[in-house]
Formats: sequence, C-alpha cells, structure tokens
Amino acid sequence: MRRNLLPILMLMVVLSPLAIDIYLPSLPTMAAEFAVSSSQVQSTLVLFLFAMGVGQILIGPLADRYGRRPVALGGVLLYIASSLMAAVAMEFQWLQFARVLQGLAACSTSIVVFSAVRDCFTPKEGARYYSYLNGVICVIPALAPTLGGLLALQFGWRSTFIFMMFYAVVIMLIVGYRLPETRPQNTVTSGPLYRWARYKPVLTEPHFMFYAIACMSGMAAILCYVSYSPVWLIDRIGVSELAFSGLFGLNAVVNIIACFAAPVVINRLGNRPTVILALGALLVSALLQVLVQWLGPQNGLAAAFSFMLPMMLLCIGFALLLGPATSMALSAFGERAGTATAMLGFIQMSGASLIAALVQQTDLLAPDAVALVMGGLATLLLLIMMLSRFDHWHQEQHAH
Repeated sequence: MRRNLLPILMLMVVLSPLAIDIYLPSLPTMAAEFAVSSSQVQSTLVLFLFAMGVGQILIGPLADRYGRRPVALGGVLLYIASSLMAAVAMEFQWLQFARVLQGLAACSTSIVVFSAVRDCFTPKEGARYYSYLNGVICVIPALAPTLGGLLALQFGWRSTFIFMMFYAVVIMLIVGYRLPETRPQNTVTSGPLYRWARYKPVLTEPHFMFYAIACMSGMAAILCYVSYSPVWLIDRIGVSELAFSGLFGLNAVVNIIACFAAPVVINRLGNRPTVILALGALLVSALLQVLVQWLGPQNGLAAAFSFMLPMMLLCIGFALLLGPATSMALSAFGERAGTATAMLGFIQMSGASLIAALVQQTDLLAPDAVALVMGGLATLLLLIMMLSRFDHWHQEQHAH
C-alpha cells in the first residue's frame, strides 16, 4: 500500500540526522571561535534534540488536525530559515537559538514521516519500514561528518549550515510536488488542539510508555556517544578532523548494515524478542567500553579504536531496537497516530537530551559517561521484562 511513498519519506527523514552529524568535526573549532567550553558547544546538539522533542507536543496535534502535507511544508520552510540563521550567527547565543528553531523544524518532518508509515502500513509492515527509514538515518553519520569536515576545511564551519539550507530547498520541491496526504479518515480532528484529553489515552497506556522509554534509552546512549566523540577523539586523544570522520563513518557503516538487516531479524524473531536482543547488545557494549578503557591503550589511534569499537555494538543495538520499539509503541493508536507519534518523539528526544545534559554536567570522561547511560538504562528495562507482574507493559498487542 503506497509503497512508492517510501523514497519520499527516506529523503525527508535525512533532515534530522543531517543537522546533527554534518558539523560534528567542527565542534572544537566552533568552541574556539566563540570562546566557549566543550560542554557549551555540545549544547548545540542537546538543544536541537530537546527542541525536536518538545516541539512534537505542539506539532503532532497539528498533523492530525490539518494533515501531514501542511506540517511538512511548514517544517521544511523553517528548516531553511534556521539553517541560514545558524550560518550567519556572530554570537553563540544566536547559534543556540537557531539550533532550537532547527530542532522545531526537524520535528515537523519527523512527525510526518513516522505518522505516514503508521497511516499506510500494518504494525508488522511498519516495523520493517521504520527499520528501512532508520537505515537511511544511519547512512548520514557515515557520509555527513566527512562531507562536513571537507566543507569546513575549504570554506569554514558555516558552510555546513549553508549545505543544510540548500538540501532543505530540494526537499521543499519534492514535498510540494510529490508528497500525498496520508492522514486516515478516522483521525480525531475535533475539539481543542491542546488538551489533556488528547494526550491522556496515549500517556496512560503502559505498553506505549514502556516502549517509548526504550526508544528514549537508545537515543540517550546515541546522543551521549555523538556529543562526546568529537571532544574525546579530537581534543583528548588528538586525532585529526578527517581521521575522526573516518572513524565515525566506519562505525556508521556498521550501523547501516545493522539497520538494513534489522527487518530480517524482526521477521525471524518478532518485535519483542528483537527488543530484548537490542537491550542486551547495549548492556554488553557498556561492559566492553569499561573493560577496554581499563585494560586497553590510552593514546593515539589505538586508543581511538578502543573507544569506537564498543560503540559499534551500541549502534547495532540501537538499529535493532528502534524499529520494533517504535512500532509496538504506536500499534494501539491508529485513530490518533499523529499525537501518539508526537508523544513518542517528545519522550524519546527530550528525555534523551535531558539525560545527556545532566551527564555533561558531571566530570565523567566520555567512555564512562556513555557506558553509564546505556548500561544503566538497558539493565533497568531488561529487569522489568523479566518480571511477570509487568507483562502487560511489554507483551505484544494489536491496534484497537
């Protein structure tokens, strides 16, 4: 059903990871230019994701009320404007503000993409298509840092935001001419946009909340990894920007393979067992990170590989987790998919950004910070799944 929709959604979903990954090699340079600390420049990532999460509370109901197309068009327009604002910002506060706007823009297209999958496909099909979309998302970390590093070396870090702006212009043309309206006829469109009654059926559903927190846990681990990596590898270990891009890209290639293999795993194991497997991978990755930092090399490229190798297992776990967890969280909300998708995005992104922001206020080194987040959250979720009293939180269920 509407399988020709997938290529359009794939192009749209690039907007969010592009805004995260393309300027990663430039973070140390940006910190020096604006005369801010490492944690402050990392805030441009955290603010983007936080705004992307909070914005979904506002934009999700709009997607249900007015349709997917208008929200997508408005989001891409804001993405263009905010990218230009970031490119010309002369003070750090204006860059942070531009990143907040860019996060709001990216959340608009994200809601449309994931709601459209829920609109057009069954939960089982949806898990596969979410995994394909996540595969596209994972291509960006393989390519964007290298592209961003080359752009920054030739034209300065501001050129990375100019590139984002021009990509969004292309997406605007595609959305304007090719994106169909996918909102189901039975979508709830009456009543005030923002009221507790709209969110209550979603937030009071334990099954939704469990898998939303599972998505948040994976995203928090990835955000800690992404935000800490440039500072740890470039500033602390001393690898070059291009070497960082190569290491980051190699890790992303593993993620790409995992994302496109995830539908096969889901078909063979089912959604819930795949989630258990993914959480187990996060826990093992945390343990390996602690082990290699304790026993492994401390300097040079060998130390960089010691940090990145456990992160490959993190990326594999994240690739396996996000598709089935997203599908199971949304499976019961066909009549209000936009609102449910918005709440899922809010919990996943804003929760992850708050966790990352709190960890960044500590004195933990990058390997310890990432290991603590992914190991601690994965352990908690696995313990819940082992207790029979919580079976209704995580057992398979179907749309009603």
